[in-house]
Amino acid sequence: MKPNITKGNNHQDERGIIKFNNDFNALGIKRIYSIENADTHFIRAWQGHKIEQRWFSAVVGSFTIKLIEIDNWVRPSKDLPQFEFILNAENLDVLYVPAGFISSIRATENSSKLMVFADF
Repeated sequence: MKPNITKGNNHQDERGIIKFNNDFNALGIKRIYSIENADTHFIRAWQGHKIEQRWFSAVVGSFTIKLIEIDNWVRPSKDLPQFEFILNAENLDVLYVPAGFISSIRATENSSKLMVFADF
């Protein structure tokens, strides 16, 4: 399975704004945490999980997330392809990261906040 984004959406009327993602299935999530990078220059990289799936969603600001699928956890190849995704808080888009990937996370706006969900 490859990383993919489940698109969210929002609705605005005289009462305010509601953001939603009706297609994201949270069944199986066991942990949740948030990430706030100190600034837009700091890159949190390369963390990964051999068996854990993760989901990312920007709740404030925006983030660039790069992913690499590891081919060998003892001696990974040096030229593995990268997947790049941009998440912003305008919609509740959710990036799915299968087990076996490492990630690089960079805020592209100050004061950005990212929610991370995990199944282990």
